[in-house]
Amino acid sequence: MWPTVRPAHWVGREDELAVLGRAVDNLRGGRGGVVWVEGEPGIGKSALVAVALAACDPGWEAGWGMADQLAGRLPLRVMLDCLQVRLGSPDPRRAHAAELLRKRQLTLPAGGDASATGVEVLVTLVDELCAATPTVLVLDDAQWADEASLVIWHQLAASIDQLPLLLVATCRPTPRRPEVDQVRTAVRRRGAALVALGPLPEADVATLVAGIVGASPGESLRRLTDQAAGNPLYVRELVDALVREQAVRLRTSAETTLAGEQLPGSLTGVLTERLSSVQPEVARMLRGATLLGGQFAVADLAVVLSQPIPALAAGLQEAVTAGILAGAGADLVFRHPLIRQALYEGIPLALRTALHAEAARALAAAGADAATVGQQLASAGRAGGQWAREWLVTAAPALSARAPELAVELLTRELDEGADGPARDRLAVSLVWALLAAGSYQQAAVRATWALTLLADAGDRAETFWMLARAQVSLGDSDSAVATIGRALAMTDLPGLWHARILALLPMLQRVVTGDLDATEATARQALAVSEQAGDASTSAHALADLWLMRAARRDHAAAIGYLDRALSVLGDDPVHQDMHLYILTVRIFALQNLDQWEEAERGLRLAREFAARTAIPDQSTWANAAVLRYWLGQWDDALAELGGDDDSGAHGYLRERWPSLLIHGVTALIAVRREQLATAEAELEAGLALPIENLTDRENQDFLVAAHALALEQRGDARAAMRRMATLLTRGEGEMTLVHQWLPDLVRLALAAGDEPMARWAAQACQAEAAAELHPARAAAASLRCSGLLESDPAALAKAVEHYRAVGPTAELPAALEDLAVVLAARGRAADATAALTEAIARYEGMQARWDIRRAESRLRVHGVSRGGRPRRPARPTSGWAALTPTEAKVAALVARGASTTDIAQEMFLSRRTVQTYISRILTKLDAKSRVEIVREAVRQGVPL
Repeated sequence: MWPTVRPAHWVGREDELAVLGRAVDNLRGGRGGVVWVEGEPGIGKSALVAVALAACDPGWEAGWGMADQLAGRLPLRVMLDCLQVRLGSPDPRRAHAAELLRKRQLTLPAGGDASATGVEVLVTLVDELCAATPTVLVLDDAQWADEASLVIWHQLAASIDQLPLLLVATCRPTPRRPEVDQVRTAVRRRGAALVALGPLPEADVATLVAGIVGASPGESLRRLTDQAAGNPLYVRELVDALVREQAVRLRTSAETTLAGEQLPGSLTGVLTERLSSVQPEVARMLRGATLLGGQFAVADLAVVLSQPIPALAAGLQEAVTAGILAGAGADLVFRHPLIRQALYEGIPLALRTALHAEAARALAAAGADAATVGQQLASAGRAGGQWAREWLVTAAPALSARAPELAVELLTRELDEGADGPARDRLAVSLVWALLAAGSYQQAAVRATWALTLLADAGDRAETFWMLARAQVSLGDSDSAVATIGRALAMTDLPGLWHARILALLPMLQRVVTGDLDATEATARQALAVSEQAGDASTSAHALADLWLMRAARRDHAAAIGYLDRALSVLGDDPVHQDMHLYILTVRIFALQNLDQWEEAERGLRLAREFAARTAIPDQSTWANAAVLRYWLGQWDDALAELGGDDDSGAHGYLRERWPSLLIHGVTALIAVRREQLATAEAELEAGLALPIENLTDRENQDFLVAAHALALEQRGDARAAMRRMATLLTRGEGEMTLVHQWLPDLVRLALAAGDEPMARWAAQACQAEAAAELHPARAAAASLRCSGLLESDPAALAKAVEHYRAVGPTAELPAALEDLAVVLAARGRAADATAALTEAIARYEGMQARWDIRRAESRLRVHGVSRGGRPRRPARPTSGWAALTPTEAKVAALVARGASTTDIAQEMFLSRRTVQTYISRILTKLDAKSRVEIVREAVRQGVPL
């Protein structure tokens, strides 16, 4: 709904309007912005925004979403209203988004993880709208907005320097939920304008009154309006009440014939008095409408009132004419939230709760969606009885998917109020599902344990065992999860489907708990056989993924990839299995790297990104894998863009806070150390080293962080401490699959620098053992050649390693092998060959901006009297201007100049949308630009074809 304000009812607020006016002017110039408007109820926040945004150009996209207390139970409701996402929309962009939302059933993700599909689709929709035209989005009454909508707001606010997007929020100053305060603080930190509305000055109140009654207020009228304390809504409603009572006398000024005590003394009272302007049956209809929230469908009102829609038409029109209701697309909305609140609170509490209960029953009987019925049941504040339990048994899955916290509330209430029999059992199972969906794993475990004491049906018990194990895994309690699975598998009447699903959980846990690869692989094979017999594709794929991991841990990477390809074939294109499908595509990238198939790994990344874009699955699962791949390919700027390591103020920074990762911090820190970006390195190391190492996966993901820490110690001149730190990678547990061979040449080098030949020999032997364990040695064999070449001062071995990296890759290893070769050649008196190897190594280091590696290489060769050859040093890349752009940034800038949206660029370049945001943020910084418009201008100046 976009409010309208009559000019005669608007006065003052020039300074506040100027703030919004500047934001509109900036948007006209292609620059985004955020304005946060706050003030007490009725102070004029929405009206101020409506007046200011009347200056928007007619062709702009504009959306207005109004949050309310009732709809706040439904994730994304206010953003859906704001963006007007509707099935059958004539706008293909909105229709596409709506179709994706319908297919995927929006889910508030576990633990408040706001990157779920619904969030991703809506943020992408905004990208596309902004690519077509400047866009304005208003979030009205933000204090009631649901958490998922606030997350979208936060993400969009982080992108305003890249999009022609104006975000405006209105909010009450108190009370505010913590999550609302977090968003307010975040947008203010990023430069959002704050507009705090106070009471209207007395002169403006007089002008407002004069605009309503047609004459300046006299003394008696001023005394009455003084009680409004400068609140514009209160003033208007007071004066409208006087006009309705024909209690205003116009002479040289406007006077009233009533005493102050003859009018209600509060805003709520005055708003309630507005009902006197409509017939009694219309007033009853409006009180019924308040049960449905601030915005409602006429069809729902007809159900609640048990009247046909035509019978309501005249009364609704009368309410619109009286200024109580207004149109909002296909719905109706109360003209002001306080009007609805006043009418709603005017219904006695006992009657109000009874009406909600009856509304829930009527809506359920009419086939209303689960969330609409659930809202009414929750507002009733009591158990719904037999019909409600029967309805919940059927509706719980949909309700848990759409609004899990609401489902938890309703299911808990019905169970605690004495549900019994078969309905009780299904409600108990449904409650555990809802708790898992809400991310309440501890409560899910408690409820599942309780349910298992009373469930009689074998299928219910098996399903609950499965959920209990899932909750325990999420809590990090692998031992308890294994015990739970053991109890489930001991059931004599375990249904085949649940046998497969429960058994498929076990292999990963066995590997973590026991490290016994033989037993784990045997379990995975059994799980696959049972899953195939049950005909469950997702569980079969799960078992095949377990077998991939077992083969990878045994260093049979070709067979491991075979299992992954088989899993993809099993999953097919069934949309039910999309999350598993993306997981398989993502881990396949890692598997291909282990075989030195770098081009195939890049292609695998493109396939994963294409799949994520096509299915609208949030693709943060690809970031870390993409960054590791880019690291080994020597594409360090691109690796950092994947992780957002230099963009902490934007969307990536927000996400890095929510999903801390040893691998993310490790890759970022290692690049920063090698580039001698000391502040970044220190910050990333501090953050990464503070994370706990709680399980096998953590141990496997810490190698980049350990390597970065070791090289940082070496930079400080402590080679021995660096050696000891790197050596910790050799202490692997049973079943651990960390590929330590890629770090062992550095360990040999550090040990030799520290004068610890036994450590160097131990590391070389460990690397040789790694190569021997690989069925397809590839990388491990090249690393072993480097280790033995350094240890034995053997240039032939090192030359073979160099040729492997030159012909096969990875690119990042080649300059280090050349550096080692140069050292050994120089030690053997082959100065000319050493100079050539050093010169090439440094040239390749320069391409990666590896300043520390260059200094170390020159230092190692200096003791032998060798320095780089006569090739001139590569000039440092400029830090600003078009020439400062990396090749990837230049391509992104060219696409921006051609009008491509962030989503379009991501799809064309096989990147995540947030990675593109990072690139655009860098481009804006390097060009000292404030918006995409300025990128376009600079591209044109540089002669970029459009």
